[in-house]
Amino acid sequence: MVESGKMINIDTDFDSAVKQACKIYFEGGIFIYPTDTVYGFGANPFNEESVNRIDEIKERLSGKWYILLIDDIDNLLKYVELKSEKNMDFLISIWPNPVSVILNLNSKTKNILKRDTVAFRIPNNRFCQKLLSEIKMPLISTSVNKINKPPMTEPSLIKDTFASEVDAVFYTDKKSYYNASTIIDLCDSELKIVREGKIKFEELLAKYEA
Repeated sequence: MVESGKMINIDTDFDSAVKQACKIYFEGGIFIYPTDTVYGFGANPFNEESVNRIDEIKERLSGKWYILLIDDIDNLLKYVELKSEKNMDFLISIWPNPVSVILNLNSKTKNILKRDTVAFRIPNNRFCQKLLSEIKMPLISTSVNKINKPPMTEPSLIKDTFASEVDAVFYTDKKSYYNASTIIDLCDSELKIVREGKIKFEELLAKYEA
């Protein structure tokens, strides 16, 4: 594994950064990385030790689940059950975008994660998309902060606060708007808003009802 707490600029050597993130993921490590929203803690959601480690770093009670990033709809269908073709068409119409959608897990994934539902997102971010296309599995995405504290968006602050607690910090010098994702619930026949972020609920509802 890479040196603990190493700062890795994805702008300097993009392909090498993706490769290192893949290695950490499959070795059960934790890293911080830029997304299409805020910086996130990343790890394999099927590695219980990694999930517990993120809970400890964030000082968060275990049991509350994290958003999972995925590379495409075909891969998503390995883990969830969609209610209808309409829901499939809706997801295709809104992704990639900073919209996280709570979905029903299929029986196999329920048994592994001990949960009925999880929020997924196909992110609109080059680093995330490349990393996800390489690992071909879901990736945890949760804001870089302690519980009840605002998300950290500056690499220098992230380094000072969290670098020693993770295996690597992947960062970019490019500016971002750092808006949280909109979260919607698509577990039932009715679309529900959980949290409104950059993408407005009215816009999503209009696509769902089209």
